[in-house]
Amino acid sequence: MDHAAHDHHDHGSDDHAGHDHAAHDHAAHDHAAEGHAAHHDDTQADPHAAHGARQQSAGWGMAVSATLHCLTGCAIGEVLGMVIGTALGWHDAATIVLAVALAFVFGYALTMRGVMRAGLPFRDALKVALAADTISIAVMEIVDNALMIAIPGAMEAGLADARFWLSLAAALAIAFVLTVPVNRWLIARGKGHAVVHEHHHH
Repeated sequence: MDHAAHDHHDHGSDDHAGHDHAAHDHAAHDHAAEGHAAHHDDTQADPHAAHGARQQSAGWGMAVSATLHCLTGCAIGEVLGMVIGTALGWHDAATIVLAVALAFVFGYALTMRGVMRAGLPFRDALKVALAADTISIAVMEIVDNALMIAIPGAMEAGLADARFWLSLAAALAIAFVLTVPVNRWLIARGKGHAVVHEHHHH
């Protein structure tokens, strides 16, 4: 009987040890699961933050690209308008009107060329260009021409005068810097060159 009791006692000790071991394993498993969950949360948080940063970077990149596009059209129109106006001996106001008109024409034409290559017909391409470029070109032209008028002697300088070209370059550069945030604001709301990007994407 003592032997049986001793065996029972040993068996009970083994069960107790096994139970403690199982509980310890379970606790370790819970701790590992918590660590995994925390790590999972961290890895989930970081990609979202990285995605937001990439979106913001892409937005500014698109804004710069859109403004460079407008700058190209504006520069062509400005130079051509100034050349024609000066050659014809027009007053400053008439020359500026022509330059602004040509800036819009060339700005729209560049956008239309791109979206028409994507398969849009002329009429639809014109609508896209009007929606994409009107505000951007208007802002750039207002700033550019205001600076040209404000810079002493810029409008009076002839085409052979370096002062004219330096003034025009400075005016366009400042207009570019001020127009980038405008395009960023438009793109963030699905307007401006976001419309062009959508057609190129499709």
